[in-house]
Amino acid sequence: MAINSFMPVTKCSNSSNRSHDPSELAPDALEDAVNYAWDNVHDDGHWYGELKSNATITAEYVMLYQALGLEQSLSRDREALCQWFVSDQNPNGSWSIAPDHPGDVSTTTEAYLALKILGVSTKTPEMQRACSFVKSVGGVAKVRIFTRIYLATFGLFPWKAVPELTAELILMPSWAPINIYNFSSWARSTVVPLLILSHHQPIYMLPNGISSNNDFLDELWCSPVDKVLPYTKPIADLLKADRVALLFTIIDKFIYQLGGLRSFPLRTYSRSQCVKWILKHQEATGDWAGIFPPMHVGILALTLEGFSVTDSCITRGLEAVERFAWQDHEGGKRIQACVSPVWDTVLMSIGLCDAGLPNNDGRLIKAVNWIKNRQLLGPEGDWRIYQPTIAPGGFSFEYHNTWYPDVDDTAAVIIAFLKQDPKSAPSTHLIKAVEWTLGMQNKDGGWAAFDYENNKLFLNKIPFSDMNALLDPSTADVTGRVLEAFGLLVKVSNTVKVPEEFLKKINLACHLGISYLASTQERNGSWYGRWGSNYIYGTSNAVCGLAYHSARDPSVPPLIASAIKWLKLVQHSDGGFGEVLDTYKDATLAGHGKSSASQTAWGAMALLAHLPSSDEAVRRSIAYLVSSQTEKSVGGATWPETEYTGTGFPNFFHLGYEYYPHYFPMMALGRYLRKVERERRIVQES
Repeated sequence: MAINSFMPVTKCSNSSNRSHDPSELAPDALEDAVNYAWDNVHDDGHWYGELKSNATITAEYVMLYQALGLEQSLSRDREALCQWFVSDQNPNGSWSIAPDHPGDVSTTTEAYLALKILGVSTKTPEMQRACSFVKSVGGVAKVRIFTRIYLATFGLFPWKAVPELTAELILMPSWAPINIYNFSSWARSTVVPLLILSHHQPIYMLPNGISSNNDFLDELWCSPVDKVLPYTKPIADLLKADRVALLFTIIDKFIYQLGGLRSFPLRTYSRSQCVKWILKHQEATGDWAGIFPPMHVGILALTLEGFSVTDSCITRGLEAVERFAWQDHEGGKRIQACVSPVWDTVLMSIGLCDAGLPNNDGRLIKAVNWIKNRQLLGPEGDWRIYQPTIAPGGFSFEYHNTWYPDVDDTAAVIIAFLKQDPKSAPSTHLIKAVEWTLGMQNKDGGWAAFDYENNKLFLNKIPFSDMNALLDPSTADVTGRVLEAFGLLVKVSNTVKVPEEFLKKINLACHLGISYLASTQERNGSWYGRWGSNYIYGTSNAVCGLAYHSARDPSVPPLIASAIKWLKLVQHSDGGFGEVLDTYKDATLAGHGKSSASQTAWGAMALLAHLPSSDEAVRRSIAYLVSSQTEKSVGGATWPETEYTGTGFPNFFHLGYEYYPHYFPMMALGRYLRKVERERRIVQES
């Protein structure tokens, strides 16, 4: 299969030879990768790989069905669910937030509870080891707030030991210092139904019955006698260290003394407004926000407010939950935290374009058209609260999520459209995507994932926010992707007519974005990666974006040079790049970790954006990708990767994208071979 003319035509007949000149060996690896991509495409032209996370999502799925009294459904899938839980358990009995990561007490407690609900005996070796682990790290008393809430719904943790969430929050106007729209999209869509749960403080049935002090998990407590444990630091400590957290703690204690304001005159109206908000934000397909947590608590909230499990909003919600399930013979049944078809299809399309597929390839056109049809042009969108004047045009991450288009996805879509067909630059769908992205630029010059000016960081001090994840401020990785998209559009405008006024807006936005990246670059030259792990991801996105602007802005080359210096410093002896998740806790570990395909591809793309193909660091990174590709007996080939290199909430929730170790290496190999060919032409012409 000839991919494109820029590729050397020499093919190596023996994969064991993949240790020589990468410019000779990369075409084979890239062709195998392209074949693998087409082997896995859906009939309608899109890709959708499993989005792996930790055991809490599947455990909370079990809790949801138990709470709704749908034990029959759990019984049907019992074997497949238990199979997955056991396969995900560590040898020491714990469950982790990611592979090769230490055991986590909250994750292990939730997984243990799910298995016990499913009828697994506490005397089995798996349960005995899990129990020993939980007690060895302090027992159930050490779980985070979200786990406390879920346990409280079964009487396993006292509601008195959970922060009060007052339903009147829904009434606060958008200009108020604290209102639901000051929370990130993922927090907002979860908090609103939690306001209902907090009001009702339900206690659901467990296999041993129903009780406000259920002993179903007492074996996991180091001391089950007194479970009313504080969820904040002592006031004396806060007085010395954190006045904002102190204020929130005092307010929380005051509300607690008033019974959570349950007798407040506006409570009935507040609850009705919460229900109205939940129903309004439910997709026709039943989904909420494209992620599992608001689907879980949204269904519970509606049933607490009188809806039946046979009502449409509940049945559609449960159908949506089941669409998040992933099941196979080898792994059993598990639930994804989210689904990533748009993201996967966009990045796979970029990879295929970088691989050199011709613009008129029918399969590639089909994929791009599938993406094009997902553009969100309707009246939905919480982003309108603070940016009511901009027109819609964004793209979301999932199949069904009209309320929360994603800036990162939209920027990647712009790149895919332009790479597949540069002539699409002045098209209506691309202009709308760019205009929406322009409108989502924050005042600091950067871009966030879903919201505008969602940066009230003091809100992370409230007792409820022990994961430090209530906000959606600007990030370097998203900003870098937008700069790449806009930079490519400006480049294309040299040959394709784009309105001059439009280009002026883009250039101004890019200038502000560059200033943001300059202000957030680490002293060592790297950038923090919010949505990918971690500094390699952030640095790659920033450099790939900045590279388009280096000739037009004199401030850019020094930023890139510093980043390249850091990348060369952390490149491993095998030529690869890798970084452990602990870098989110300890920045001194940045760039340290076992080499992986996706992270090596990120490093390689950053190097290629600035260095010649003959640079030793470039050659070594490409050689690593070539040599680490796994051969397939039928079809194409891909790269093995067990590491989670995606990030949901740093330090607490990480993601393993099935296709990350495929389309990113495909991009890197394609860009490398394109640069090799371009440099050869320059030599020949000179």
